[in-house]
Amino acid sequence: MLGALLRQLGLDRQDRAPGAQATPLPDDGLRRGPAQEPRGEARRAADRRGRSGIAPSDVPDVLAPGLRIVFCGINPGRVSAAAHAHFANPRNDFWRLLHAARLTSRLYAPAEQFELLKEGIGVTNAAYRTTPGSGDLRRTDFAGAAERLERIARELGPAWIAFVGKEAYRGAFGERPALGVQERTLGATRLYVLPSTSPANAAVSWTQRLHAFQELAGRASGLPMRPSVRGLVVDDRGRALLFRYGNEYGMWWVTPGGGQEPGESDEQTLRRELREECGLTEFELGPLLWTFEVRGLEEPGYGGATHRTYLVRVPAFENAPELDPTLEGSHEQRWFGIEELAGVPTRPDDLAERLRLV
Repeated sequence: MLGALLRQLGLDRQDRAPGAQATPLPDDGLRRGPAQEPRGEARRAADRRGRSGIAPSDVPDVLAPGLRIVFCGINPGRVSAAAHAHFANPRNDFWRLLHAARLTSRLYAPAEQFELLKEGIGVTNAAYRTTPGSGDLRRTDFAGAAERLERIARELGPAWIAFVGKEAYRGAFGERPALGVQERTLGATRLYVLPSTSPANAAVSWTQRLHAFQELAGRASGLPMRPSVRGLVVDDRGRALLFRYGNEYGMWWVTPGGGQEPGESDEQTLRRELREECGLTEFELGPLLWTFEVRGLEEPGYGGATHRTYLVRVPAFENAPELDPTLEGSHEQRWFGIEELAGVPTRPDDLAERLRLV
């Protein structure tokens, strides 16, 4: 039944079930090495098959019913076509971003793409034709793409379809999107647009790409946001106390504070956190400065946190936490002047500008 459904949709030609073990790709004409370019009528016929949106791809779809997220790239590049695997260019960040955003339990290689089904993740493309770059695609390469994605949503029911690049979305639906959650849905399937992970998209930094994948991970988890209370601790020299967190994929600096326990007021949470993290017990709580959200799967049981940040003015002091900072996940603590924050990754991203206004 599943194999017939997938063949009807023009999808996974391996008829692989979600928990199936990886098996070698069949040695057929669709997956052998590059063939001689067709000429004349043969070339025109091949182009017509590409325009129909149902011609076989050099890269197989990775699909199954009930996935959390189906990632939709724009089309296979030459490296991916040669490997018969999605995002196979070693300079493409896709596979690293999946792991960095905790969408996968480990770092997968492109050749392991069917193992993604065990993680509730699938992959397809908006256009099937292989090209040197996305700029070589024609409008006709996307014919039928919207309808095919609608069938995937209707018949396979993924919770999200995430487009890896604005051009993948625009190719399918003929409209230029903003990054993030889209108003358009495909039935119950929600749509999300990520920055392209291609090395050609050098204008978008790793950090920006990671934030987008983390936000998707948090939203797709269906987990609640945790309330958090933080303090912008500013001394009499105008410096702010910040804590560094991170892992092998990146790091950031954030003001002290943390998750609110049930029944606590904001002040109770902040006094507990500042005592534990800074050894700070005597201070006057200032006004609420701002609220910002960070979505992601950094804290088990939550899809992110909503941080309410209060001003705390104090005389300069030496940080002396009650608790071991490493147990809290912090790698370093230090005071920053406004000018020292230039180029420093922070949460929120514009912390330096916000500090100037305090």
